[in-house]
Amino acid sequence: MNQMQRILAARRLPPSIIPPSCFLHRRWFSTSETDASSSAHQKIQTSEDRASNKSRSTASTTSSLKEHELAKFSAIADTWWHSEGPFKPLHLMNPTRLAFIRSTLCRHFSKDPSSARPFEGLRLIDVSCGGGLLYEPLARMGATVTGIDAVDKNVKISRLHALVDEGRTFDAVLALEVIKHVANPAEFSNSLSALTISNGATIVSTINRSMRAYASAIVAAEYILQWLPKGTHEWSSFLTPEELTMILQRASVDVKEMAGFVYNPITGRWLLSDDTSVNFIAYGTKKNDLADI
Repeated sequence: MNQMQRILAARRLPPSIIPPSCFLHRRWFSTSETDASSSAHQKIQTSEDRASNKSRSTASTTSSLKEHELAKFSAIADTWWHSEGPFKPLHLMNPTRLAFIRSTLCRHFSKDPSSARPFEGLRLIDVSCGGGLLYEPLARMGATVTGIDAVDKNVKISRLHALVDEGRTFDAVLALEVIKHVANPAEFSNSLSALTISNGATIVSTINRSMRAYASAIVAAEYILQWLPKGTHEWSSFLTPEELTMILQRASVDVKEMAGFVYNPITGRWLLSDDTSVNFIAYGTKKNDLADI
């Protein structure tokens, strides 16, 4: 079995039905707009608080996200925190995403996955953090979390570039469901890598550019079921697992594990699967800088 086959061979679970991946789209909030618990907010730092005036002046004029993508998510932003609204499946999926993150990061950093606070002492950054759905539970698990949001009216994703300019680094960098919306995935991945410490972890999720994803994420979700406005997705912006692996590899991140997300409408639960034909998540490690000397 070659390296790519090992990467794509994730854990196998009982088969279930893959839903339209519109459920993976998220509303982008700044941390100031969330109603997080006080204990979580004690651990959360926004990049805006950290960015220097000099870095802002050079980085805040640009954004990695395509402008029309910002407009799309701004238009549907008000429904984000309605747990019984259009994004209910994503709220239900969050425990599965967190399970993957917890498992891979505990294994990577030799942490106890059974601990209530396994990420104690770790510095994480959640790029395009979606109102705290991801970073708030990470903070409750003990991590010191920095959140970067994408929608222009909140914290610009250009703060990502400001942090890179400052030389800030983190033990783990997470970018879920955002790389398919950026103008230059390779440049974006280079920024993620620059923010990761040597031998640190990087986790990225997106949608596969497959016909199955086209049928579910675009045809079904936007035109038949009308769960999302027409044009929310651009099939050409999706990345195959092989393409994402190559892009991260060129950014000095070696992909170690990959898994798919599937949804069982009978149980109402998301599961991890070896089926990466639609939605998938990848975990990789930053190459040791000393190895390149």
